[in-house]
Amino acid sequence: MPSEVPSINLTHHFLIAMPGLEDAAFAKSVVYLCEHSARGALGLVINKPSDILLRQLFDKVELPLDREDLAATQVFQGGPVQTERGFVLHEAVFADGEAPSEPVYASTMTIPGGLEMTTSKDVLEALSTGAGPRKLLVSLGYSAWGEGQLESELAENSWLTVEADPAVIFDTPVEQRYEKALSLLGLQSWMLSREAGHA
Repeated sequence: MPSEVPSINLTHHFLIAMPGLEDAAFAKSVVYLCEHSARGALGLVINKPSDILLRQLFDKVELPLDREDLAATQVFQGGPVQTERGFVLHEAVFADGEAPSEPVYASTMTIPGGLEMTTSKDVLEALSTGAGPRKLLVSLGYSAWGEGQLESELAENSWLTVEADPAVIFDTPVEQRYEKALSLLGLQSWMLSREAGHA
């Protein structure tokens, strides 16, 4: 009988790719896990910008962008699944300043830790009028793992995990996010061996 993998919940954690992870989609990536359960996991890569700017994305969906602070923001490659679909990771938005009983936007996943992930166009419509969340990361595509898949990758030492710090997502320059996420574990990339997990 195979031993049962202990159940872990890494929702609101970062997955930090180990140097030996060769998969092009995930090499040197930091993934923010929006959801992790016995059924699998879903996350967004937060440190792989695409060559699309938010202004261009809004042009594509035929919306104005009345947020100068965001116009030149890069859209990210959130992962290899559904790369035509947009995902907005943002700070929780409250209706009328009060904590809502349910999210403000239509298709929103509330993530323990104060963040939300929205896939419906209404969050873009809010941004187009100058409203919407102040801090956000927009990605095309997402990362997904089936039942037990992430756990087996963790057992192979493909990833390090640490509780997420939203400041790494929203306040840290893209090129520093990998090192910043590692620093949450007290590590630097030079300390990691490429051979980790390979006998």
